[in-house]
Amino acid sequence: MQPSEISGLQYIVPANPSPYSVPAFELSRFSNPMHNLYIPPQLQEIISPHPSCINNNSTSDEADEQQLCVINERKQRRMISNRESARRSRMRKQRHLDELWSQVVWLRNENHQLIDKLNHVSESHDKVVEENVQLKEEASQLRRMLSDMQLTSPYSPLTDLEHALADN
Repeated sequence: MQPSEISGLQYIVPANPSPYSVPAFELSRFSNPMHNLYIPPQLQEIISPHPSCINNNSTSDEADEQQLCVINERKQRRMISNRESARRSRMRKQRHLDELWSQVVWLRNENHQLIDKLNHVSESHDKVVEENVQLKEEASQLRRMLSDMQLTSPYSPLTDLEHALADN
């Protein structure tokens, strides 16, 4: 505002000003719904920088203050960026962990299926081995019977048959 504009500004001052009273021009600020929103302090510094950052009439102290302000703004932006990056990193890590757990579940299921198949094949193998032992015993008994029959039998063609069977 220019000094000439200030002369036209009017406001009402109460007769007995209280230390707790709020000037009328400040009350309008609280009626705006946007002022009721919560803005974190980190964002407030970025959204509304310090007045010294805006002032163009700089002395060397103001220039130093302006540089500090710019540095602080950059730090705030970097801090927010780092937090966001860390959040994304945690999300990636959690997603990777979830994938690994699903892989563990799948592999355990596959392992149980393979163990069941192995047990089934092992049981089948044991049955075949047992059956093979029984068949060998039966073959041995049949050979003994055949041999006993040949000794008691006067026929010689049976001996030739026994020799043919033994060669096989």
